[in-house]
Amino acid sequence: MNFFVYALCALTSLTCFGLLFRKHRRSPSRMALRSSIAFLFFAVANAILFVDLIVLPQIDLKVWRNLVNLMGGLILLFALTSPEERTGR
Repeated sequence: MNFFVYALCALTSLTCFGLLFRKHRRSPSRMALRSSIAFLFFAVANAILFVDLIVLPQIDLKVWRNLVNLMGGLILLFALTSPEERTGR
C-alpha cells in the first residue's frame, strides 16, 4: 500500500512540474519557471523517499530527502516573495 502512496505523490509532483513548465514555455514567467523547478525538487524528494523506505530500507536517506525538500521549499518561497514578480516586470 505504501508503494502506491509514494508513487502517487511523485506522480503528482511531476504533473505539477510539467504543467507549470508548459505554462512557462507558452508565456515566459519567472514565477512559473521557479515554481516548476521547486516541484521538480519535490518529485525527486519523493523518489528518494521511495528508495529510502521501499527499495533500500537498511540505508537511511533522510538527510538527503530533507535537503532536497528544503531546496524545493526555498525555491518556491523565493518565487512567491520575489520583488520582480510583485511589480509586474
